[in-house]
Amino acid sequence: MLPQDLAARFPAGFRFGTATSAQQIEGASTADGRGSSIWDTFAAGGGRILDGSTSETACDHFHRYPEDVALLKELAAPTYRMSISWSRIQPTGRGPANGRGLDFYDRVVDAVLEAGVRPMVTLHHWDLPQGLEDDGGWLNRDTAARFADYAAAVGDRLADRVGAWVPMSEPAVVAYLGYGTGEHAPGRTLMFDALPVAHHLLLAHGGAVIALRAAGAAEVGCAHNHAPMWPASDDPADVGATKLFDALWNGLFLESTLLGRYPQDLAPLLEDVVQPGDLATIRQPLDFYGVNYYSPLRIAAARDSSLSPFQLVEVLGRPRTESGWAVVPEALQEWLIMTRARYRAALPPIVITECGAAYDVAPLADGTIDDSIRIEYLSTHLQAVANAIAAGVDVRGFYVWSLLDCWEFEDGFSPRYGLVHVDPETQQRTPKRSFHWYGALVAAHRSVHPATADPAG
Repeated sequence: MLPQDLAARFPAGFRFGTATSAQQIEGASTADGRGSSIWDTFAAGGGRILDGSTSETACDHFHRYPEDVALLKELAAPTYRMSISWSRIQPTGRGPANGRGLDFYDRVVDAVLEAGVRPMVTLHHWDLPQGLEDDGGWLNRDTAARFADYAAAVGDRLADRVGAWVPMSEPAVVAYLGYGTGEHAPGRTLMFDALPVAHHLLLAHGGAVIALRAAGAAEVGCAHNHAPMWPASDDPADVGATKLFDALWNGLFLESTLLGRYPQDLAPLLEDVVQPGDLATIRQPLDFYGVNYYSPLRIAAARDSSLSPFQLVEVLGRPRTESGWAVVPEALQEWLIMTRARYRAALPPIVITECGAAYDVAPLADGTIDDSIRIEYLSTHLQAVANAIAAGVDVRGFYVWSLLDCWEFEDGFSPRYGLVHVDPETQQRTPKRSFHWYGALVAAHRSVHPATADPAG
């Protein structure tokens, strides 16, 4: 679909943006007093990152942020989602704020605003300070209290200029992949014993919302990773396994955040960690509900020898990204419509806080990077969002993951999600064809709604 035709399907004030995270782009892992994060430790352990890399340099955004902000200005999307490195603000995760770390983000936020772009700030994008992990990490309830202190420190410095805030990105991924299966930092393999981690992450979210509002934050939301769950077959075992995984991945976070309760089947598993008042803290009023979407998940009952009652199986008959995700844009539409119907008035306006795809397209002889396959991915997923809006779902924004090719955690530099190609050796930035396509979409939307002021974030 042509950019002008697609742009006409979105309402005035719709937020087109891009997203990055601190651990994945900043580098400068010890600059200005930054402490170690769990991902620094995880990557240094050897054999855990696909290409053997670390994020010690990443995209060197710490030193090159003016160049990256210039790209944001050229793209002209009205908003940009960035994250703060907790270890750069509190090197051990507790104690007085590091002034040099706050100064760095002062400079970045000011530069983004001067470029005519409004920042959305995420406080935690998986990079817990190692000092807190040494004391139990997210298994330790006290970490939630430390997170509220950190949120207050950042809010006090930046809330006067940052329009929108996300306390933490994808707590389900942190809990289940970091503490359940060990695929992510910190690499613990607790399986269902990781459920307290999910509760503490949600408690931290609620405490941070309170702290940010006290600091004067204009808008506060969330960014949960969600996906439709499809049984592998009609077999009751597969259907039952799918319902359980749906409760763990979707329901646990939706119901606690929006309704102040845990799914009925999971609540007994959390009785020992939930204290009086916890769910009221988690259920803070939100200005938007952020959804990170990549693919539906197809679930089957696990084999008898498995430690888990379910397993993920391939979504058949669909193309796949280079990260292995099935490309199913209508599943995003399905999830949006289904969730709106289920939660109704309890559901705030939705923002797609991440959506994107990994495709490694080599530069042509003239340096052009013709990633038409990414344009098709983004176009079809944006059409799915537009269809959901037409069906009555209040969706107010879409953030492409990612602005830059960056360090993709356990996959290293291998997957390339960026609208801008980054050479990890030379750090040269090269906008891809998708960058220019997305810019044309943004420009077309402005021409359709010329009198609409850019949103707060």
